[in-house]
Amino acid sequence: MFTGIVEELGEVVRLTDAGGDSAVIAVRGPLVTTDARHGDSIAVNGVCLTVIDNEEGIFTADVMGETLRRSSLGALGVGSQVNLERAAALGSRLGGHLVQGHVDGVSELLSREPADQWEVLRFALPKNISKYVVEKGSITVDGVSLTVMAVDETSFSVGLIPTTLKLTVLGSKAVGDPVNLEVDVIAKYVEKMLGERHV
Repeated sequence: MFTGIVEELGEVVRLTDAGGDSAVIAVRGPLVTTDARHGDSIAVNGVCLTVIDNEEGIFTADVMGETLRRSSLGALGVGSQVNLERAAALGSRLGGHLVQGHVDGVSELLSREPADQWEVLRFALPKNISKYVVEKGSITVDGVSLTVMAVDETSFSVGLIPTTLKLTVLGSKAVGDPVNLEVDVIAKYVEKMLGERHV
């Protein structure tokens, strides 16, 4: 479980074909590796990965074909910057919202609208998750917990403050770039419970 508060920008230093349709990714992240052990979880652009090795500020993780197909990790290359967050510890502050690190859909950046001290980003909204996205609700974009400013049938917008622009990959995303989306899991649980009541 994560909170969607990115701890640092990491860098992909190696991508290795692991055979079949899987890969091993190596990411430089001096902060998140300070206490990372084999088996720990680290979110990479919002995707929960399991640490298999950690040495000199670089951790490695296996990435299954399913993950490559259902997230934007397959578009990464050596040198790509990525958002990193360690799993939340019980008793720590919940600065964002409950994030599982399970991608619900891949979107793309449609537009950027700069303002004086912030910026509005508009993303495509996949039809299969549109019902879970509401104005003023929470959504995770590449692992960043954000508040939905506006939403319509095909897109949604979020506002980014200078800190988010500077400290996450969202600050450098170009129009057309892919991003991982995770909707608020509470909405999915509510839907299921209400659906079962009407059966």
